[in-house]
Amino acid sequence: MKNKRIKIARIECDMSQDDLAKAVGVTRQTIGAIENGSYNPTLKLCIAICKATGKTLNDLFWEENDEESE
Repeated sequence: MKNKRIKIARIECDMSQDDLAKAVGVTRQTIGAIENGSYNPTLKLCIAICKATGKTLNDLFWEENDEESE
């Protein structure tokens, strides 16, 4: 499942994938893989992404029922 919310939060913070990757200590490819749904981040990485974007775990990672069908 694609994670559009991370991409939106990143863009709202005026961050590129590379900027976010550097802020949380991973590669740009890892951020891309999380956004396109091909990689499940660890809880530690999820928390780091939340801190970097000013969002909560619920904001970025909670699956809503309507999104589960995508």
